[in-house]
Amino acid sequence: MTENKNGGNPLPSGSDYIVIKAKENGVQVIGLTRGLDTRFHHTEKLDKGEVLIAQFTDHTSAMKIRGKAEIWSKHGQLESES
Repeated sequence: MTENKNGGNPLPSGSDYIVIKAKENGVQVIGLTRGLDTRFHHTEKLDKGEVLIAQFTDHTSAMKIRGKAEIWSKHGQLESES
């Protein structure tokens, strides 16, 4: 863990962020848990033009994106198709 610059809660070390921009109304971003049983633990709904900055954490190991969206990460940019 590392401490953020504001002296608040510690951040998980090596945390990766992704940026998701909705290209249509109703894009869903679903966070999936770590562990033996992968489960949905959080859902966000974005409308066209809205942007979400999401972080992989100790609890979030994967994200599922439904709908048309642009996605940026340290690995590059891609677009979801449906």
